[in-house]
Amino acid sequence: MRLRTVDVVLERLSQELDGLRIVHLSDFHLGLPSRGAVAVERAVEWTAERKPDLICVSGDLLSRRSGEARLRTLLARLPQPAFAILGNHDFAISRDPFSEPTGITDLAPIRLLSDASETIELRGKRVHVAGSDPRARWSRKRRRPAELAVRDTDLSILLCHYPNAIDSLPAGAFDLVLAGHMHDGQISIPLPGTKLRLAHPRARYTSGLYRRPGAVLHVSPGLGTTFVPFRFFARPEATELVLRSTIRA
Repeated sequence: MRLRTVDVVLERLSQELDGLRIVHLSDFHLGLPSRGAVAVERAVEWTAERKPDLICVSGDLLSRRSGEARLRTLLARLPQPAFAILGNHDFAISRDPFSEPTGITDLAPIRLLSDASETIELRGKRVHVAGSDPRARWSRKRRRPAELAVRDTDLSILLCHYPNAIDSLPAGAFDLVLAGHMHDGQISIPLPGTKLRLAHPRARYTSGLYRRPGAVLHVSPGLGTTFVPFRFFARPEATELVLRSTIRA
């Protein structure tokens, strides 16, 4: 697996928050036999060693209820503050025949956000962290990601399982959007200068950083697997994002 540190330039970032470190994890898919469980263990260990300023987990924590005890044990090792959202697999909204709804409503000490937000203080500045419920994609009864935006904080972060939500955000809605879901294709075919991602082959946002009017988007390659218990040319990754106010040489 890959343990990676990436600089992220945010235009309105204050000097006080320059260098703030956020570890972004996603797509554990615990509960079924998979090499992904080993990657999750290693990612949690690495994150605990790094002691970042903030930890964000962008959904698909479980594929089956049988993984819940292991999930809670792993999350308890993470330093605080830490936030998480659920993904479509946590509700069994998937074509994967092995998924089942997990019924999770609380992940203490991790703060689980579902169409909700919290404002915390980091380095003396107000940091707003919002979490979108993945079911908003299908239900008008749930809040759209843009409705979670606020204007009076020093840094605004949205956790949204689906990367394409970035296209629905008005300009400047958030500073940073953290998403998963894509697994970097999970099973990919290498091609000259690129690769064919068999999961979501037409997707616009597959892995890494994208700068869009609504925010800077980071799509995590994730750690676990679905449908088949392995990856091919799509390495699992835990990512430390280091926020910068300017580009560093």
